Amino acid sequence: MASKRESIQGMWSSRLAFVLAVTGSAVGLGNIWKFPYIAGENGGGAFVLVYLLCVFLIGLPVMMSEILIGRRGRRNPVETMRLLGEEESGQGAWSLVGGLGIAAGILILSFYSVIAGWALAYIFKSGAATFAGESKTVIEATFDNHLADWKAQLLWHGAFMVMTVFVVAQGVQKGLERAVRFLMPALLLLLLVLLGYAMKQGDFSGALDFMFTPKWDALSVDGVIIALGHAFFTLSVGMGAVMAYGAYLPEDASIGSTSIAVVLADTGIALLSGLVIFPIVFQNGLDPAGGPGLIFQTLPVAFAQMKGGVFFGTLFFILLSFAAWTSAIGLIEPAAAWLTEQRKVSRPAAAALLGVVIGGLGILTVLSFNVLSDFTFARGTIFDNIDFLTSSIMLPLGGMLIVLFAGWVMCRNSTSEELGIGTGVRYQAWRFLSRFLAPAGILYIFVKEVF
Repeated sequence: MASKRESIQGMWSSRLAFVLAVTGSAVGLGNIWKFPYIAGENGGGAFVLVYLLCVFLIGLPVMMSEILIGRRGRRNPVETMRLLGEEESGQGAWSLVGGLGIAAGILILSFYSVIAGWALAYIFKSGAATFAGESKTVIEATFDNHLADWKAQLLWHGAFMVMTVFVVAQGVQKGLERAVRFLMPALLLLLLVLLGYAMKQGDFSGALDFMFTPKWDALSVDGVIIALGHAFFTLSVGMGAVMAYGAYLPEDASIGSTSIAVVLADTGIALLSGLVIFPIVFQNGLDPAGGPGLIFQTLPVAFAQMKGGVFFGTLFFILLSFAAWTSAIGLIEPAAAWLTEQRKVSRPAAAALLGVVIGGLGILTVLSFNVLSDFTFARGTIFDNIDFLTSSIMLPLGGMLIVLFAGWVMCRNSTSEELGIGTGVRYQAWRFLSRFLAPAGILYIFVKEVF
């Protein structure tokens, strides 16, 4: 039976290891700056409540679908979708869905690693007290100069790719699991240390009000749409990472409870990040602008004006780099699994080859901020177009096809057996959400983003 397949790559040693790995893949740069900001700007606590509702109605069923498909197939996303497609419908063309996810992961990592390189560079800039006592103008100019220096960007982009390749080359237990068992607790510890600093030195009450006081009049229809979109994108579904990780999940682990644990951990870390960032921003009277500017321009200004700012600013960029690292591992793993299984390439060789390919593609993003900044088409720079292609087209399309496959193509016996929750109310709830509500929500996101 398909349920008795064994993963060629190995297995997670425990359910905890899987939760740490998937949470690490989901928690990334966007969690650190984007979620807290959009929550504060779109109704605070009101937005958080709507977001949680969207996560459990849209994000959770998609994640459960991707995990159950991965564990059922026990192969890389391409082969898993081919095997299950043939078993469930006689159509091996479903392998294209797995290929779409792998391609999305490669393209996303090509620019994600560049931005992660900025975080690595800022560890050393902050540690060397580059920002201490400097004015807002000087600190903002430092970031602009970093973007203009394509050689420095290539160096840090390459360093981050080497870090990622090193982990993936070691395999599931010796590489991925060992890394997340260290990085995720370390990330949480850093968050808690920085939280204590923010509570003592920052405007903590202002941050609590900004993020959690329900402002229903500030929650517009657009805010609900933003919550819906972020609920889908924040869990890293649709790109094959969750499916690949699901292939290594032990048979006795509950997919439902494991998925809920990941959702809660991902949301909790995003909220903690906001409680670290905004007290510091508000204490210094700065604008909580979203995006990279908040992290690389606004926060260094704040740390430069605060007691212990050099030390805690450095800790913050270490935290940011850890979050990026765990996500990058998840982005590259599906492609590495495909190369080792389908092309019989060794793990180290597969990881190295992908590092070279993704590193090379990343050069286009690096140059988008300087040499090729005036070269624009369609949605903007090369970076803008790659970002749009992956986040607005490939990920929603992949996520929708995955949840449709689990809900409509796979038979009841297969999905109920894999989920291990029988055929009662819980199973019927998942089946309804995966067949109707989740696809409709993702389709809405897709249409809105594209058109």
